[in-house]
Amino acid sequence: MSNSNKKYEDMAEHTQNNRPEKKPKMDATTIATGKRLLKYVMDSYKYRFILVFICILLSAVASISVSLSLKYLLDDFIIPLIGQKNPNYTELYRALTVLGTIFLIGVIATFTYTRMMVYIGQGVLKKVRDDMFEHMQTLPIRYFDQNTNGSIMSLYTNDTDTLRQMISQAIPQALMSFFTIVVTFISMLVLSPLLTVLAVLIIGVLISATKAIGANSGKYFIRQQMALADVTGFIEERMNGQRVIKVFNHEEISEKEFDELNDALFECAANANKYANMMGPVIGNIGNLQFVLTAVLGGLLSVTGVGGITIGVIASYLQFTKSFTQPFMQVAQQFNSIVMALAGAERIFKLIDEEPEQDTGSVTLVNAKKDENGTITECTERTGMWAWKKPADENGAVTYTELTGDVRFKDVTFGYDEDKIILHDISLFAKPGQKLAFVGSTGAGKTTITNLINRFYDIQSGEILYDGIDITKIRKDDLRRSLGIVLQDTHLFTGTIKDNIRYGKLNATDEEIYNAAKLAHADQFIQMLPNGYDTLLSGDGEELSQGQRQLLSIARAAVADPPVLILDEATSSIDTRTESIVQKGMDNLMKGRTVFVIAHRLSTIRNSNAIIVLDHGRIIERGDHDDLIRQKGTYYQLYTGKLELS
Repeated sequence: MSNSNKKYEDMAEHTQNNRPEKKPKMDATTIATGKRLLKYVMDSYKYRFILVFICILLSAVASISVSLSLKYLLDDFIIPLIGQKNPNYTELYRALTVLGTIFLIGVIATFTYTRMMVYIGQGVLKKVRDDMFEHMQTLPIRYFDQNTNGSIMSLYTNDTDTLRQMISQAIPQALMSFFTIVVTFISMLVLSPLLTVLAVLIIGVLISATKAIGANSGKYFIRQQMALADVTGFIEERMNGQRVIKVFNHEEISEKEFDELNDALFECAANANKYANMMGPVIGNIGNLQFVLTAVLGGLLSVTGVGGITIGVIASYLQFTKSFTQPFMQVAQQFNSIVMALAGAERIFKLIDEEPEQDTGSVTLVNAKKDENGTITECTERTGMWAWKKPADENGAVTYTELTGDVRFKDVTFGYDEDKIILHDISLFAKPGQKLAFVGSTGAGKTTITNLINRFYDIQSGEILYDGIDITKIRKDDLRRSLGIVLQDTHLFTGTIKDNIRYGKLNATDEEIYNAAKLAHADQFIQMLPNGYDTLLSGDGEELSQGQRQLLSIARAAVADPPVLILDEATSSIDTRTESIVQKGMDNLMKGRTVFVIAHRLSTIRNSNAIIVLDHGRIIERGDHDDLIRQKGTYYQLYTGKLELS
């Protein structure tokens, strides 16, 4: 069984078996999530939400008033007029006018709170998405390594959509149903305490039914959301890897893997909707039973003269029984929606509460200049010289260290998982302006070393010095600003070619962009495009070839003009002919800079000042090209073709 198959079988099993078995309920965590979500509402829409609350109450009272009015219309106005030769309808018209006014108030109140909740709901979602994305930018790379793109995207789509439904629909409907139940029960109690005894018994049956059915429905709705996140992540991954799937004829296996996840989603969704759809008929029939029993009992009490029950009372009471059961069903359904939305909110808040990337550094990077005495001073304009600015000491003195690009590893040990060490006691150095190349098989630790220089990860032991300064004391933003990185996997953003190159330096002039493109030998193909540098790119630059995308990535690093370059197999996706052209530009770019190169073609690193050969996280050879050839070790065998890089 392949790792991919095993991965998604495990995922499907997780979807089916590792879901919460508890029935949905408002436990402490759920309540805390609800309070936190309510804070979003109250912070920005406090008075609007109070107005919504009042309008919902008015709407519920107005709707009940229509039913309650039947008693007074029949007993006080209509029945007394029966049999009169010259009936006076003035009082009846007046009563109908009052009733119409109450109905109109209810309509206005319903319209107001409905429109207001849409506005509040969208506003809260905007704030939640803003907070999610803002915090996501502060998270370490480790978080994105441990969570799939699909699962993260599900937070922005599926989970936020459940919040929208809850805020815009579920909450107002639940409040409306609750107020309707309360006002209806009070009205029924006022009309006939005797008939209300029967209603209380029916209420007990309704609560038991809604609790049993609603709990199961809510449990599966929560599972459905989690299964949907798994399916979304799988689909996104397969869409991005379509070329690989087709090259290796993996379509049938992908279909099988998807079917397993989709079956799990189907099971959860089917059960959720089974119980949800069961709710209506069950409660509806209980309501019909109550109607019949109320009519029979009310008729008997009216005939016997017990309880002062009139025709108007029976008519109003029967109307209440028809409208009494529906709110119970709505409350149960909205409760499920609310619990499901709060489960999604918990996942959203989990992202927001993720520990951000820690940065305790205090050393900053500034533009600097040096006078005739060699004294370094800070300046605002760009001089081509940078310096590390150390904070004031106890004497109030601020010191500056020129950025030269001296990078040293001292006994560095690191593992992505502390129990699995990747690098073992790595010691190396790159003097200013030197080119240092890393060679080794996949998994040897080449990329890991470059990830440690820019502090994507922090080491377990040892130290990394940058111009004699421990990089943990340098602010991460400033550290990374001093590094130019060209990755093997290029990523272009929606925008023009000019915008993508300017990504390396946001305030770069057009002239700087053109020069960077020429340096990377990207200018030639850019000029051949219909709109040149203003050509719009989308979908990660899918309009361009892989080699062209890489050239733009190199140009993006060039425009930043950093003192230190990291080239992670930067030319691996470029053909041999193009590589020879690009290499000239790269050589120009590397002049006067400290360069770390991860190479897949040994011919490109012959001129390196030092070549480090890695094997399973350990340095096994070091020296320049000629030294390593004379040693006739691993590098020699790789260079002569006796060994191949895996």
